[in-house]
Amino acid sequence: MKQSQSTLAVSTHGQTLTEITAEVARAVAASGIATGLVTVFIRHTSASLLIQENADPGVQRDLVAFFQRLVPDGDRLFVHTSEGPDDMPAHVKAAITQTSLLIPVSNGAMALGTWQGIYVFEHRAAPHRRELVVHVLGT
Repeated sequence: MKQSQSTLAVSTHGQTLTEITAEVARAVAASGIATGLVTVFIRHTSASLLIQENADPGVQRDLVAFFQRLVPDGDRLFVHTSEGPDDMPAHVKAAITQTSLLIPVSNGAMALGTWQGIYVFEHRAAPHRRELVVHVLGT
């Protein structure tokens, strides 16, 4: 059994999805692991990770719009607003999505479906620099 671990820095641009499939694919290829699993973990509580369609950008726009409706910024329900009206809504959105993904590795590449991409889902209004850990385990 072999392991490889690397970190990625991703610059986000406000409440949107940023595709990172190519960056994770490079980390998997660099690991030299042919068969196994890759874990992608985001080291933040106001952004999350998604596997989602990468063919139509309307999907990403619709997801952002849906989450804005589900958990709107500035909702008076929330008392945690120390970093602004999007602070607690960002934490809620991260709590109902995912902070890590587990993807099979086959023949040295991620076994994603044809239209699947890996995304950082930024829940804050301002741009951020997000750190991710990519861990590949296998043979």
